[in-house]
Amino acid sequence: MALHHFLLNGQTVSLEAPEDMPLLWVLRDVFGVTGPKYGCGVGVCGACTSHLNGHAFRPCIQPVGGVHGQRVTTIEGLGGGEALHPVQQAWIDEDAAQCGFCQPGQIMAAVALLQSHPQPTDADIDAAMSDNVCRCGTYVRIRSAIKRAALLLRASPRP
Repeated sequence: MALHHFLLNGQTVSLEAPEDMPLLWVLRDVFGVTGPKYGCGVGVCGACTSHLNGHAFRPCIQPVGGVHGQRVTTIEGLGGGEALHPVQQAWIDEDAAQCGFCQPGQIMAAVALLQSHPQPTDADIDAAMSDNVCRCGTYVRIRSAIKRAALLLRASPRP
């Protein structure tokens, strides 16, 4: 077992765990951060999508040993306290979620997209979100929510 330290949603955390333990298990079972969902466990479905140093990644295939000293952000750390992130607000406004299981991963992928493409086209959205699977098929509402979030972010840029 090794001792690991990283920044989780703005807080420094430490734990002893095997180097190859999937980060998703650490988040969910050790720290009780359950926003990232277990979907496939092989990095294909996107249900666990979170951010590593501001970039989307899949904690189900990321060993905890690879995040030492880095910044991990999950859906729980996205907003500011009680305030929702504009992407979260757009999701509500567009009623994007159906069952909701994949939505934390969808939202985190959308935030990463909007950081790199502040005015995404439909093709940008479809390409960026193609690796996040929604079994309910709410893709049209997800695309609408991303467009709404892009408008919100341009109107009120975040630091």
